[in-house]
This record gives sequence, C-alpha cells and structure tokens, in this order.
Amino acid sequence: MRRDAYELLGVPRGAEGGQVKKAFRQLARELHPDVNNHDPEAEEKFKAAAEAYEVLSDPDRRAVYDRYGWEGLDSRGYAPPSQGSTFGDIFEAFFGGDPFGRGQGPGPLQGADVGVEVEISLEEAARGPRVDVEYESVQACERCHGNRAEPGTPIETCERCGGAGELRSVAQTAFGQLVRSHPCDACGGDGKLARTPCSACGGAGRHGSSVTLAVDIPAGISDEQRVRLTGRGHAGERGGPPGDLYVLVRVREDHRFLRDGSDLVSVVDVPAPDAALGTVVTVATLEGEEEVDVPAGTQSGTVIELKGCGMPIPGRGRTGDQRVVLNVVIPRNLTSRQRELLEELRETVTEENLREAEGESLFSKVRRALR
Repeated sequence: MRRDAYELLGVPRGAEGGQVKKAFRQLARELHPDVNNHDPEAEEKFKAAAEAYEVLSDPDRRAVYDRYGWEGLDSRGYAPPSQGSTFGDIFEAFFGGDPFGRGQGPGPLQGADVGVEVEISLEEAARGPRVDVEYESVQACERCHGNRAEPGTPIETCERCGGAGELRSVAQTAFGQLVRSHPCDACGGDGKLARTPCSACGGAGRHGSSVTLAVDIPAGISDEQRVRLTGRGHAGERGGPPGDLYVLVRVREDHRFLRDGSDLVSVVDVPAPDAALGTVVTVATLEGEEEVDVPAGTQSGTVIELKGCGMPIPGRGRTGDQRVVLNVVIPRNLTSRQRELLEELRETVTEENLREAEGESLFSKVRRALR
C-alpha cells in the first residue's frame, strides 16, 4: 500500500507549490541511490518521493489525489515516474545536472597521481640525497605518441558521433523532455578514430610501464614529508596533462640523536668524579665526533650547544644547532677502597661546595634542556 504523498514529502495538505518543491529537493538529496548506496531500499524510497512530487506539483493531479487518493489517479491512467525514465533522469532534470559528476561532456582528462615511498637515514636527510624510485605508471605510447594510430596511417572523424565526441539521447520524463549526453562509445569521446590502430598499444594510446626515476631529496627534510614532481604521474587522456608523482620520505630514527625541528639533541654520560673535576668528552655529530670541554662542577642536565651542528633548514640557507645534554652518572657497585675515598670526600664537603651557580637553578636547567 502506497503511503500518503503529503506524508512522504513532509508537507501539510495546504502547502504551496514552492514549499512542495523545496521539500522534494531536500528529500531527493537525502534519498538519491548514489548517495545511499549502502541502503538497499534507497531506490524504492527515492521512487516513492519522486512519485509524490509528480502528483503534488501538478495542480490537476493534485486535485484528483486530494479527492480520490491513489486509486483515483490510477483509474485515470496515471503512470509513476519510474516508467519511461530513470532516477538519474529525474535528478538531472530537477537540479539542472547530475551532482555526482556523471554524463559530463568529453574533453581532456588529467592523468592520475602516483605515490611512492622511500626511506633514508638521518645523515642522508641532512645532506639531501638523490634516490632512485621505481613505480608502475601508465605512459603515452611512444610509437603513436598517444594518438592511437599506427604511424603514417590516417585518423578519421568518428562516424557515430560526427566528431562531436558525445552522443545525445532524448527521453520523456515526468518533468518534460530531457536531453542527455554521454561520451561516444565508438571513439571514447575523442571524436576521431584511427583507421589502423597502433600496433604497439593496440589503439589504446597508453600502456603500463615500469619507471625508474632519480629524485633529489631536499636537505633537511623531515620524516613523512612529501616531494612532489609535477607531470611524473599517469599519462592523461584525450590530450590531458599527466598527473604528479608524490614521494613520501621516511627518515629512519638515529639512536644517537633526537630531532627537535632543525635542532638535534644528544645525551652524553659523564662520571660524577669527571663532572666534579672537569674533563673532555667525545660527542657524536652528523659530521663525525667532536671533543667538548666539561667544566669542573658540571651538574646533570647541563646543556652545551654546538652551533651549526644540527639539520639544514630548507629554504633558509642556514643550519640548526645540536644541544648536548650532560648526564652525570653516579658510580655503582663500589669497591671497598672506592667507598673509603667517597666517605673521606663526604666528610670534607661543605655548603659552599653544594651551592648552585648564580641564577642556575634546577628549573632553569630543565627549561634550557627543553628550549
């Protein structure tokens, strides 16, 4: 049993034509089968809404429906809009075009993009290496250069579409005469046909191939950044431009460093006696090892900056720094002699030995380490 037309559209019985039209417009967008492809009943719901709109938007049909209901319309030979038209036709006629992009006229189509992934070390990221990437891509045929014809043979106007590249059909719908156009099935929308198809690509104009390309990675690139190479993707169709190649760069972690933007952070362990007396420690950098002076009385968490030892800053022409965090290590597993020496030291330590440097509190050191 068919539902009440007013109930289907959600309008009162006294609703004016504009109100009915607005209600159907909103409902059609919600119920269109292309939008609700997950709902197996979407087509039937859309059909019912379209039928209700066809009845209520026509004054004569509406008058009959208000007096006699669906039975009165059926007795007068009324046919629902699903007979003689498709739901796409109704939607296209009502909104002036298919919002889902179908049925567009022929023309150049840009090729699809291609994505590949490469992995490099942190040191390589600092230098900006050239890496080879391999990927499968659709390329224009080298023999026919994409025109689909065997070299030296003519390309003729398509007889089916007359060179227009599209075919038109006329259908009678509940909303009047509807003219639809779609790409020609003979020439694929080109408007032209090769008398002798290219022997290399079979007249397709394109073919799949494996591509190896050298890609320059910018120095200082970060993990998961992409490099875009314009025009290195799949070939376009009907004279359209090729797509782009996107190279996703993965930078491997380096156990020696933590990366903080363009800066590098490393940690060096310093035995407590060396920190108290002062020493020289060896620090790993991207350019090799470097010796760094540790002043006497150095506390754990002290940060030493190595200017220009970080990562290049892309587009800036300069380099970040390396922050070396000194971790003072307290000796463990002491021998009896070591314990004796430490006990002697403990007896001689005064408050003066434990006083912090001027303005150098623990909070200040933590803040410097995280800066």
